[in-house]
Amino acid sequence: MPYFDTASAAPLHPVARQALLAALDEGWADPARLYREGRRARLLLDAAREAAAEAVGCRPDELTFTPSGTLAVHSGISGALAGRRRVGRHLVVSSVEHSSVLHSAATHEAQGGSVSEVPVDRSGAVSAAAYAAVLREDTALACLQSANHEVGTEQPVAGVAEACRAAGVPLLVDAAQSLGREPVPEGWSLLTGSAHKWGGPSGVGLLAVRKGVRFAVRGPADERESGRAAGFENLPAIVAAAASLRAVRAEAAAESVRLRALVDRIRAAVPELVPDVEVVGDPVRRLPHLVTFSCLYVDGETLLHELDRAGFSVSSGSSCTSSTLTPSHVLRAMGVLSEGNVRVSLPNGTAEQDVDRFLEVLPRVVAELRERLGAPVAAPREAAPSGSLVVDTLGKRCPVPVIELAKVIGDVPVGGTVTVLSDDEAARLDIPAWCAMREQEYVGEEPADRGSAHVVRRLS
Repeated sequence: MPYFDTASAAPLHPVARQALLAALDEGWADPARLYREGRRARLLLDAAREAAAEAVGCRPDELTFTPSGTLAVHSGISGALAGRRRVGRHLVVSSVEHSSVLHSAATHEAQGGSVSEVPVDRSGAVSAAAYAAVLREDTALACLQSANHEVGTEQPVAGVAEACRAAGVPLLVDAAQSLGREPVPEGWSLLTGSAHKWGGPSGVGLLAVRKGVRFAVRGPADERESGRAAGFENLPAIVAAAASLRAVRAEAAAESVRLRALVDRIRAAVPELVPDVEVVGDPVRRLPHLVTFSCLYVDGETLLHELDRAGFSVSSGSSCTSSTLTPSHVLRAMGVLSEGNVRVSLPNGTAEQDVDRFLEVLPRVVAELRERLGAPVAAPREAAPSGSLVVDTLGKRCPVPVIELAKVIGDVPVGGTVTVLSDDEAARLDIPAWCAMREQEYVGEEPADRGSAHVVRRLS
């Protein structure tokens, strides 16, 4: 069964498995002790730190192993903010950061700090100039991911780093998605990563803090990992994480070329094979293994289930797959279609025939789901006499509001309007996205007795 969700967690790399098994035998003792078993464990820990530091491009004493990538982000942000509290309490993040960054920002704001969120364009990229514009004298820290975890768009880290350097602001780079695949970006002050993203075991993160960056550990003090990660080190997992990071980076150049070609095939083929699809993310400045697209008139959760039944493991940022019934914050920030969203992220070694079979299965699955939901299959009809219509979709969830809009847009003349009543949060994103795809005008959102009224004007 092809596993196409390596952006969530990569399969354990063979080198990681070998290193883990060996370290279970040799690295079980306390590396802080001076007896023989402790010294052996200390040697393994030091070797793992040196290997990881070499891969990241920092000194070994600048790198800390943490119990997860999320904790590395939380510790990095809180430590940098605390270390520079005399400068100010202003934090800068992008609108598409990983939830670990946004949760840290929310906590900082709840504790009296201020946060500026830099918007992205429709490809999911920030502008270095926009980042520079929000830096202030009281800015303590800026955060930017190296590449987006949902759509694969690479961020202009070098340009943002230059702006931060000119302003005297440290930059934390979340490199979780790119660390095992792409060169480490230049200019970072703090950098975080997560082992299970590159084929290491889960439960290991890393936090690198450059010398000279003011950093104050938050929470109770601990003697291990320079006080930045409390508790006994999971040494076997750390050894496996460092070994696999070195291995995947050695393979990355050749494998990235191969995976990029496969993803290019998916990006080109899906819009041709499946009508009414929006491929999102930057087509060029992107991770080599990841592609995301959204399918009109499809329930995202059902689509994922049907693809799973067909033998493909993929993920989604659609509100239809979310317990909160809201679209992914990344898709929302980009302003792209969210319904029927599919993220395909290929692991190393993906076979061409698996991609071919995915492209064979996807059109049939989407067509069956659209038929089941009664989605329109033809273009809008020619002008009808009514100049305006109101469609009540209150209480109905994506993709129903857009389906009902598409069914009736042909019943109003060119220049006429359709008002869709909806209390579905996804409608705020998907109706404007549908208008952009169909070259119709989204007039705007108006308050209604329940939910909102979304007004669309027919242009063709």
